[in-house]
Amino acid sequence: MTKAAVSLSGRDILDLSSLSVEEYDLIMRTAAEMKKVMKRDIKKLPSLRGKSIVNLFYENSTRTRSSFELAGKYLGADVINLNTGTSSVKKGECLRDTILTMQSMACDAIVMRHPVEGAAKYAADIVAPVVINAGDGAHAHPTQGLLDMFTILEHGKKFKGMKMAIIGDILYSRVARSNIAAWTKLGADVHVAGPMTLIPHDIQALGVTVDKRVEDAIEGADVVDVLRIQLERQDMGMFPTPREYARIYGV
Repeated sequence: MTKAAVSLSGRDILDLSSLSVEEYDLIMRTAAEMKKVMKRDIKKLPSLRGKSIVNLFYENSTRTRSSFELAGKYLGADVINLNTGTSSVKKGECLRDTILTMQSMACDAIVMRHPVEGAAKYAADIVAPVVINAGDGAHAHPTQGLLDMFTILEHGKKFKGMKMAIIGDILYSRVARSNIAAWTKLGADVHVAGPMTLIPHDIQALGVTVDKRVEDAIEGADVVDVLRIQLERQDMGMFPTPREYARIYGV
């Protein structure tokens, strides 16, 4: 009996915990081929010709939104960027009504960034189009995690048995959560360090080691992931001052 081919066709991408190692591998191999296409003079493929994609961003974004827009266009899709600052959202339209409106216009996929954890899963449960999570609050940022994974592999690093350190604002970082989910699943030894006020109290349940000193976390590490401070999500008093933070936790 032959093993069924791995496919992500029609799948929502909401987090990295729900993807298998085989699915990671499929995405990495596809990304490597796509990178070759991006180096051509003509960067067009017909893979998504006739499909429509809506980029629905409730938070500001430069790199993520432009990356999704270009990717859709490179693959032949029609892409619409919905600016919630100038849409009916400003008049009080709720998320449910907005995504149902997008579905009624026969879009095939919705790429969504939202400040509330679980918003992407909520959308995926309501509408038929594929939903891709481009960041939901402090919960997950699966595509950034996949990009980090691709970068690590491009530098010749594997994951199984390697030491990987994540430094900084772990509590509010959706990227940290996505990377932890993927790296531990791939067999890496993941260490985290930062102010204890910015370390989730239950993070060891995710299979990581908490180091009190940055020096201990990065000693012998094959990969070091340095996070920015998520000031837009933090309460006051998480650390004394940015200068003090940089002195102790800067890399």
